[in-house]
Amino acid sequence: MQAEALEKLVFDIQKMKTEKQTVELKSAEKGCPTRLYDTLSSFSNQDEGGVIIFGVDENDKYKIKGVYDPQDLQKKVTEQCKQMEPMVRALFTVCDIEDKVIVSAEIPGADITERPVFYKGVGRIKGSYIRVGESDEPMSEYEVYSYEAFRKRIRDDIRTVEEAKLQLLDEKRLNDYLTMVKRERRNLSENVSNEEILELMAVTACNVPTLAGIMTFSKYPQTYFPQLCITAVCLPGTEMGTVGESGERFIDNKRITGAIPDMLEEAVEFVRKNSRTKTIIDDNGKRKDKPEYPIKAVREAILNSLVHRDYSLHTENTPIRIEMYRDRMEVINSGGLYGKISIDALGKVHPETRNAALANMLELLKITENRYSGIPTMRSEFIQAGLPVPIFSAVHGEFKVVMKNDCYKENTTSEETILDFCSIPRSRAELIEFTGKSRTYTMISLVAPLVSAGKLKMTLPDKPKSSNQRYVKAY
Repeated sequence: MQAEALEKLVFDIQKMKTEKQTVELKSAEKGCPTRLYDTLSSFSNQDEGGVIIFGVDENDKYKIKGVYDPQDLQKKVTEQCKQMEPMVRALFTVCDIEDKVIVSAEIPGADITERPVFYKGVGRIKGSYIRVGESDEPMSEYEVYSYEAFRKRIRDDIRTVEEAKLQLLDEKRLNDYLTMVKRERRNLSENVSNEEILELMAVTACNVPTLAGIMTFSKYPQTYFPQLCITAVCLPGTEMGTVGESGERFIDNKRITGAIPDMLEEAVEFVRKNSRTKTIIDDNGKRKDKPEYPIKAVREAILNSLVHRDYSLHTENTPIRIEMYRDRMEVINSGGLYGKISIDALGKVHPETRNAALANMLELLKITENRYSGIPTMRSEFIQAGLPVPIFSAVHGEFKVVMKNDCYKENTTSEETILDFCSIPRSRAELIEFTGKSRTYTMISLVAPLVSAGKLKMTLPDKPKSSNQRYVKAY
């Protein structure tokens, strides 16, 4: 960055008196910090990278102290960068503020195929970090594995379930599937036995059912994987733990089991049963029921969680969760984003598929289209219903969809809801879609005051008009 940009960044930090998701302060008045490995790792492991600023002391009211020796500091920071795997290449900037020398080190985000970036001195498991707000937290073993799984193309959905028995698969569903394979995959319709089709389509491997085969066709997959199910709760308040007027913790509470097609339908029915329905009189005087949530969108959210969740050994004891609150519904599954896609790109580009064999089976059974239409469908259904578009997030190895109902509708332009929406970086287009207001009103009347107040920050403060600009809540 330019010296002027570094100076402005320092003044912004002093004004807000906090570090950021992409900014870390180090004093360095008396020498180079000896442990930068956690920050080098965490910044490298996030798409936007980060900046380490040396010479500002957060423990002394963010005063500018300067660095002991800018040349030696850069040398020693570079030495620590070389101790990372892969090696981190920092870009340094030096400037003078209040007659004190300040040094910054820009740490680029590593390509996903090179993550996690870790400190070689303690190894991949203990030396990998992730940025959480303004702190560096050790990655969990699962978070490290998720990068490994993508890089090595580990296909957890086709691992075999040795104790499973073919005779316990649902014969009717299996026959329907074989019929569809022969109809839709013409090269498998002649001179290929049913047993060979099951092997070629990864329902079995060496005549042993795969995990995808079990989750799709078993009469009861939870025999082998008790927690690969859905837990659904309907709660009386807006937070877990809030009790109702009669002291009840749950309005409804259910564990949903069975094969994926069965769990999908039962989960949708749970939401339908526990949703409030409004009766609307149209212009012609006819009564029309309006569900609390668009059921088509609900089905897509639950289906996505079943198809795209992580099915590795690390997560097979974690069920999908459906949580219905008074003002919203959340669908949460293990497994963050897969591959190089970002939250902003969801529904706009075709992502890589984590469980390709499973998705293919469900497509042939006409349960999913497998055309990446799920998220666009959710958005359009909520817009048509006059509700805020669903909010998608991926944090700590979990993917979450938040759907808000009419209780929330009137407050979509409040400060609290905009900041909540921007708990992850949001583009201008997403903000405009969320508020349902014009571009001018959204950006000038709603967003700009929050930026000026330091409650929202721009990810590219030096390029306020950039098409890549994102707005995120300042913690």
